[in-house]
Amino acid sequence: MSRNPEVFNQLRWKKFPVLDDGFVCLVDCMGDDGSVVQAARVSYGAGTKRVSDDRTLIRYLLRHRHTTPFEMAELKLLVRVPMDCWRQWIRHRTASVNEYSTRYSVAIDSMQTTPPDHWRSQSSTNRQGSDAELPRNVGEQLSKAEHEFQEAARSLYNQRLEAGVAREQARKDLPLCTYTEAYWKVDLHNLLHFLSLRMDSHAQWEIREYATTIAEKIVQPLFPIVWEAFLDYRRNAMFLTRLDIDVIQRLSQLAHEQSAAPPYSDDLFLQAQDPAWKDLTRCRERDECRQKLVNLGLLAGDS
Repeated sequence: MSRNPEVFNQLRWKKFPVLDDGFVCLVDCMGDDGSVVQAARVSYGAGTKRVSDDRTLIRYLLRHRHTTPFEMAELKLLVRVPMDCWRQWIRHRTASVNEYSTRYSVAIDSMQTTPPDHWRSQSSTNRQGSDAELPRNVGEQLSKAEHEFQEAARSLYNQRLEAGVAREQARKDLPLCTYTEAYWKVDLHNLLHFLSLRMDSHAQWEIREYATTIAEKIVQPLFPIVWEAFLDYRRNAMFLTRLDIDVIQRLSQLAHEQSAAPPYSDDLFLQAQDPAWKDLTRCRERDECRQKLVNLGLLAGDS
């Protein structure tokens, strides 16, 4: 049971809408910020003097990736999500799942629809990503065709049921935009890992909407101290590799020699880049390093 009963009772069974007909809903919660602290301090033994307050300890644990104490808290959610989005979701295998079965029950009579201004073009730099929205006139044609297809798919499914076809077979041509529902129980550590990946700008927009809703509407009020630390050390933080650090050191040395001030030019960055990148026309590692330096204010961004 949650140690924040007022917050828990306010959130429990409240459906937070996502997309056009989806939602996330808190079913149950075990633990709070104090549960993480309690688990971390168990090794100190009874009577051990507290050497830090709860906030300091939680921030230390997350900062140094001591993950086990965060596994002592759990959340159970009810989610309603399109099947294509659910396929990405279910790849996070560190949770317990019980999904709505279309073998036993008639499929949910709802499919995700796409507004004319929400059709995205394929990214030219990321094979699995999308880019800017397509022109609205193109989107209007796509949305119209989508509606016709979804109506035909639903009609075919219903015809099969009316003809006596078994539900497990009648469902086989339902599109991936069909909504499904599932109970999803996960510990706090693995939930934070899910959020760090699925709230990232590189994640698909639809699942980002679910992750952001879970984070802001459920996790933040239930675990405010953990959430603050997560923002500081994961969500809004930056990871530097050894190669990144070497580039920064070389860049600083070159800037000193040339009396250059930040933000430095891309030419200076290319002089300081890792030797293994220099002969590569395309190099994702170099691009990622460049973007980190832009974010740090060390390198001039695109004008």
